[in-house]
Amino acid sequence: MTRIVAAIAALFLVTGCVQTTKPDAPGDVQSACYQNFVVEGTPGISNVNYRSWREFPGLADQQRALNNLRSAMMAEGFSNIGVDASAGALTAVQAHSIPSRAPTLRVSARKVGAGVRVDAIFMILQGQTSDSTIVRRNLCRIVDAANL
Repeated sequence: MTRIVAAIAALFLVTGCVQTTKPDAPGDVQSACYQNFVVEGTPGISNVNYRSWREFPGLADQQRALNNLRSAMMAEGFSNIGVDASAGALTAVQAHSIPSRAPTLRVSARKVGAGVRVDAIFMILQGQTSDSTIVRRNLCRIVDAANL
């Protein structure tokens, strides 16, 4: 029981990382990423997936998008970032006190017409919880970085 409580406390610490929940900035609510954000699963009871996506019609360079997304993932504290450039995919884990239960982030950037669509999914395992406001803010910060 002590290990479970310690693991949950560590998850909150890592997920929050010195951030406090604050109201969304007015521009954030307008963001396509914020509008496309969904939570799948029941926190604490089942695995939970936080998903969002955004299209960048004017961004023609998929490789540039991948490089920007990788940099944003590193800035948000993700490590062990795997890059599959041919598939346009990135996979990373977030530091956790129990390595086999580390939350995973998967981001893809694929060509859609004359632009690029970025999809992101942050996955946490059963028994772990996180504040969806913080996850949405950080996930959208990564997605929106594709066109920097």
